[in-house]
Amino acid sequence: MSTLAKTIVLLTISNVFMTFAWYAHLKDLKSKPWMIAALISWGIALVEYIFQVPANRIGNTAFSVPKLKILQEIISLTVFVPFAVLYLKQDVKLGYLGAGFCILGAVYFVFRSLNVRYLQ
Repeated sequence: MSTLAKTIVLLTISNVFMTFAWYAHLKDLKSKPWMIAALISWGIALVEYIFQVPANRIGNTAFSVPKLKILQEIISLTVFVPFAVLYLKQDVKLGYLGAGFCILGAVYFVFRSLNVRYLQ
């Protein structure tokens, strides 16, 4: 499996756990005190880090930190949108689509083959 594929798989798994840690309590633990929600979220986040740290270490052997961050953001939104729609029952709005295209533009600019060190 390529470095990119390993990084994407691990970051995707990490983001599934991260999304649940950050947002599932808004649906499932609304009636519980915030401290209970925080402790449960921290437990889920621990599992997230078990995948995220190796993903970034593996990815950093082939990609710069900015490339890893942009990759993580696009994976995060790829995981978050179905989660928000299917699990949290949120509506998708047209503006979200525009924001998604802006993020795809960021991916293009970070991963394009030009290697310009400084803007002049």
